[in-house]
Amino acid sequence: MARIAVLIEEDFEDSEYRLPRERLEAAGHDVVVAGPTAGSIYTGKRGDEKVAAEVATDSLAADEFDAVVVPGGYAPDKLRLDEDAVAFVREMNAEDKVVAAVCHAGSLLIDADAVDGRTVTSWPSIRVDLLNAGATWVDEEVVEDGNVITSRKPDDLEAFAASIAARLAGSS
Repeated sequence: MARIAVLIEEDFEDSEYRLPRERLEAAGHDVVVAGPTAGSIYTGKRGDEKVAAEVATDSLAADEFDAVVVPGGYAPDKLRLDEDAVAFVREMNAEDKVVAAVCHAGSLLIDADAVDGRTVTSWPSIRVDLLNAGATWVDEEVVEDGNVITSRKPDDLEAFAASIAARLAGSS
């Protein structure tokens, strides 16, 4: 099965971390939580989830993973300042591996040069940022454009997780 990195930072959106992880693990995939500091505990913005980073973003290598999932919340805005997280997403995209982002996570994809020329969706507040980065923005539950999978909000998580799982099942 696939090995998936989930990138977190403080104030990630709790459900956008939890539900995809649960669904992907239930499908038999190996999910690895990565944050700026291995062993650090990161708390979701709603306080429902407290998650330890298993590995640091500076130790991530695209050749060790099949996909990366980026939950939304305030965390993506912090992760886009983490050069290692940005480099990892950029490398995953360059290697045509699954890059999945929900809600505000599209902001990290902008810094990783993963949206130019692609059709994506997101939380509406980053729509203009995505457009300015060269993306075509649409208001849809889930959008797949090549290896990039995007979704809008917590209400879309079942479809988002199913899309990631289906893509990984097709590439396994």
